[in-house]
Amino acid sequence: MAALSLSYSLVPKPSHNQTQTAISLSRPNLSFLSHSLSHLSITARKQPVVPKATDTEAAFSVTDAEIKSPVLVSEPAEPKREEVFAVVMVGGRQYIVFPGRYIYTQRLKGASVNDKVTLNKVLLVGTKTSAYIGKPIVPNATVEAVVEEQTLDKKVIVFKYKKKKNYRRNIGHRQPITRIRITSITGYQDSPVTTLD
Repeated sequence: MAALSLSYSLVPKPSHNQTQTAISLSRPNLSFLSHSLSHLSITARKQPVVPKATDTEAAFSVTDAEIKSPVLVSEPAEPKREEVFAVVMVGGRQYIVFPGRYIYTQRLKGASVNDKVTLNKVLLVGTKTSAYIGKPIVPNATVEAVVEEQTLDKKVIVFKYKKKKNYRRNIGHRQPITRIRITSITGYQDSPVTTLD
């Protein structure tokens, strides 16, 4: 490995049969650019030698792998559900819902944790191939959900200020919200369908 000294000389790494020599460069301002690679020595590190397995050991390991091969047991596959989504109205707001996911809505009064809730205001139901559009709601379509949590939303700072009057009020507000998990979307199959082809 080569090192550049402060006296603008390049010092190569000495090998076991050479002595250390210093090479002076003719132009000191360009000394970091010009050096001879012939004086540099490259040494490779020796890696530990791993003994190769003999033929009998290799054959023995193959037979072990054959004996211990795992047996795959196929379970009856659950039938795929049709991917479906719906647009529902809860408390004057519209939400896109998917079965298995949860949403945060405004506080549902009278609902406690683990209560089942039925959302009847379904505005639209969509699948991969078709859409059921309500006028304004899809008839007989319902979205089943379970209440998971009654909690408060993040704090919102309400800061009141009047200039030149020394009037400042700092108030925090946390809106009560409900987290519901959508379990199923049903009853939309009887409605008129619009295909997406």
